[in-house]
Amino acid sequence: MEAAENNPESGKPLLLVDVDGVISLFGFSPDAQPEGEWLHVDGILHLCSARAAQYLPGLQDQFELVWCTGWEEKANEYLPQWLGLPAELPYLQFERNPGKGRAHWKLQAIDDFAGPQRPLAWIDDALDEACRHWADQRVGPTLLVQTEAHVGLDETHAGELRAWAAAL
Repeated sequence: MEAAENNPESGKPLLLVDVDGVISLFGFSPDAQPEGEWLHVDGILHLCSARAAQYLPGLQDQFELVWCTGWEEKANEYLPQWLGLPAELPYLQFERNPGKGRAHWKLQAIDDFAGPQRPLAWIDDALDEACRHWADQRVGPTLLVQTEAHVGLDETHAGELRAWAAAL
C-alpha cells in the first residue's frame, strides 16, 4: 500500500486497529460472554464486540483508521458494515516470516506504512516491551493503547484516543 504520509487525509493521525482482542473478543468465561455478535469468518466464529462497534466509528473524526491485523484484507471483507465504517480501510500487509529483523512482527509493516514522523496511535491486545521501546524511539508522536482480549476497545480507550488526538 502507498505510504500514509502521501494520503490525502494526512492531516489526521493514524489509528492502527488490531482485530483479535480489540474487536473480536476471546478468553472470556462462557457464563460472562461480552455483548456482541457472532460473525462467521472463513469457518471460524468470532465474537465481535458491541462496544467496539459503538466507539470505533466515532474515532474517524479525529483519526485515519488503518487495519493493523493479521486479518489484512479480510478485515475489509467482514467488519466495516458491521462496525458502521466505510466500505474499505487501508490495511497493513505483513511479512510471512514474523520477527525477521524486529522483536514484534508488526513493527516493520507499521514503519513502512506510516514513516517515521506521522503521528499514530496503535490499539492492540499484544503490545510488548519491543513495541513500547519502538514507540519511545519514533520521531512522530506515538500512543500505544493496550486492550484485554476478553474486553477489547471500550469507553476508556476511546476517551484516551480522543484526548491524545485533540492534544496534538
